[in-house]
Amino acid sequence: MIGVFDSGVGGLSVHRALVQRLPQADFTYLADQANAPYGVRTGEDIVELTKAGCVRLFERGANLVVLACNTASAIALRRLQQTWLPGYRKAIGRPVNILGIIVPTIEKATGLPWEHEAERRGEMVQALDILGVFATQATVRSRVYEIEIDKRKQDLAVFSEACPGLVPLIEGDASVVEIAKAVEGHVQALKTRIGRHPDRVVLGCTHYEIIADIFRAALPAGTPLIQQPAATAEGLALYLERHPEYDPGTGASRVFLTTGTPGPQNGLVQSFWGAPLAFEAA
Repeated sequence: MIGVFDSGVGGLSVHRALVQRLPQADFTYLADQANAPYGVRTGEDIVELTKAGCVRLFERGANLVVLACNTASAIALRRLQQTWLPGYRKAIGRPVNILGIIVPTIEKATGLPWEHEAERRGEMVQALDILGVFATQATVRSRVYEIEIDKRKQDLAVFSEACPGLVPLIEGDASVVEIAKAVEGHVQALKTRIGRHPDRVVLGCTHYEIIADIFRAALPAGTPLIQQPAATAEGLALYLERHPEYDPGTGASRVFLTTGTPGPQNGLVQSFWGAPLAFEAA
């Protein structure tokens, strides 16, 4: 079984793409709504909450957990993989792993494999392309997109814009007008910092995929949005081909859990999902 973890409902955008790519696999989705949003929390908080979410999913039988959260992927993933998972695997006696969404996103943004390293050409590189990243405060503070893209592609300049308050608006079922006003403000702020609009955009928070159409309307017509869900789904499928020790299951089961208040989700989320959606207590 595959676990999908997010601080809230944003990861449903990734979950939907995973289900479409792997329709026979068994999935359990866990939203840590009791502790959302993660973007305003300290790094230690994010690491501990992410670890707790992964443990819940592993205890329910997951072999793999996909962190459908940029903040958790940026802040917690590497540390958990390096310092916690080896001992945890030994303790439970079976193979388990945690994957993130930033690696496939950066591969998509650069058109290059993660292992690629750019030839260093000094400080006089003229950036030909500008990538805008809209993300939470914690993801922006980590500078993960700037650092990892610069390692691979020196002619792609990255500008990240923190969007505080946007996740609570989405989780709280705010009106389209209210959300659009907030998004327009963030788009304009990024344009002011760059001096022009970016050539391409990453919605660096899976919550933002739910309101992708609002971002499209605020950006110049035709601005490409790099789709994290599709990139993550393709990356997971390739990973499973290379690692048959992780069994995704064949029963096509779908379980939705929350650490918050169980029951139906808000209208904005259900409209995005395309059907009524109720979460069980984790």
